[in-house]
Amino acid sequence: MKKKRFHNILLILIVGVLFSACQQNEKKNEKEPTKSPNIIFIYMDDLGYGDVSAYGAKNLHTPNIDKLANGGVRFTDGHATSATCTPSRYGLLTGVYPWRNKDAKILPGTAPLLIGTDQFTVPKMLKEKGYHTGIVGKWHLGLGTGNTNWNKKVTPGPNEVGFDYSYILAATQDRVPTVYIEDGYVVGLDPNDPIEVDYENNFEGEPTGKNNPELVTMKWHHGHNNSIVNGVPRIGFMKGGEAAKWSDVDMADHFLAKAKQYVIDHKEEPFFLYYAMQQPHVPRTPHPRFVGKTGLGPRGDVIAEADWCIGEFINTLDKEGLLENTLIVFTSDNGPVLNDGYYDDAVEKIGNHTPNGGLRGGKYSLFEAGTRVPFITYWKGKIEPQVSDALICQVDLLSSIASLVGSEKKGQDSEALLDVFMGENKQGRDELIIEATTRTALRKGKWLMIPPYNGSAKNKLVNIELGNSTAYQLYNLNDDIAQQNNLADKNPEKLAEMLSAFKTIRGKENMGTQKLELK
Repeated sequence: MKKKRFHNILLILIVGVLFSACQQNEKKNEKEPTKSPNIIFIYMDDLGYGDVSAYGAKNLHTPNIDKLANGGVRFTDGHATSATCTPSRYGLLTGVYPWRNKDAKILPGTAPLLIGTDQFTVPKMLKEKGYHTGIVGKWHLGLGTGNTNWNKKVTPGPNEVGFDYSYILAATQDRVPTVYIEDGYVVGLDPNDPIEVDYENNFEGEPTGKNNPELVTMKWHHGHNNSIVNGVPRIGFMKGGEAAKWSDVDMADHFLAKAKQYVIDHKEEPFFLYYAMQQPHVPRTPHPRFVGKTGLGPRGDVIAEADWCIGEFINTLDKEGLLENTLIVFTSDNGPVLNDGYYDDAVEKIGNHTPNGGLRGGKYSLFEAGTRVPFITYWKGKIEPQVSDALICQVDLLSSIASLVGSEKKGQDSEALLDVFMGENKQGRDELIIEATTRTALRKGKWLMIPPYNGSAKNKLVNIELGNSTAYQLYNLNDDIAQQNNLADKNPEKLAEMLSAFKTIRGKENMGTQKLELK
């Protein structure tokens, strides 16, 4: 009897051990749930197609940007939606062409929020899929409702269009207010020294660059002669807020620290970070450790500074074990400009460097250098290093990222080109509307058609061809990347085809922004 009982107990123990072993084996065979990929946009400001050594720059070296370019997809025909900053940022975040919004133009620091709080955006789409969303850097899409009190919470702003966290400068580095804003509140503001901002009239007793040149450390060339902050004359007038004013030479380091901290704080959850860098926009104020680094003056030095920041940021992602699960998109808001308002040796020290990379035009221009910019996608272990000639645009990122995270949402003008961004397909867009200061043109395949526009052919202040002409312009970019041969008269069939496609996309109701009658 005892022997039988012993056998029963032994049998129970054996069964229990086997059952436990099976459970452990099943757990080992179970796959860990796949974490949604992190997504990062690194957005430069006025960086030209030829400002990156991976894109052919010989006199300016960008080793950290090159690592992204050489380790991912380097696009040779990637575009911003506009040749100026505010419209490009609008298209990037909304998936909508900026010419559809009559207010999508370069905004003053006091402009109301440009993106509607009910409008769909990249961060809103990602929040729906469980992402934490953040922006660090330049905003320039308006804040508030047009009558902003900078001494209270500034709203609506980035937090109201999808960002869980925001640490921004309101407009640009050359515009007031010259303060950082975190989740709607001015950082470091002394309530006993309130901020006042006005873009029309100066405040009594406040010095300006125009009237007090002896107080400036950076001489203004055009348009930058209002309030002086840190020796730099700005656009717009500002009074008060002394304790909150930023240090220009520390701005790159400041934003870098915030971007790094953001990914560290949110590494345990899927996140989207829009890291909007201020370089090489004016005023170019490199930290002392970068001054003279390139021999190209402050413009070259701040590009070198930005490249270093990107390297430090990528190192943080690597250290935190995030690179293998992070899609990085690197690009710029528009093409290059040298003299954009200050005497800073950008022209005098340019040497043999060509910021537009052999393209025609630059910032403000409908020629290719206005919107064709460095455009890189990088995902360690997921994207094979390659060069792609596919025609793509920043407006396509919303629908493409939606495909990546399993969202069915699309942007109005955003094409779902995830396979192109991932380097799995080299067939991009067929047609693209590009824009420059409310003027628009059409890219179709390798052809570019610019309708007639009144106005100067060149902006003499910045020395850039704008693309204006009394005649139609038609260029075959396969044979003429520098756009020297206008084929409109020699190829009327192609011109008619382009014009028909242009009218179809633009629509008669949207032609009011164009100062011409199409012939």
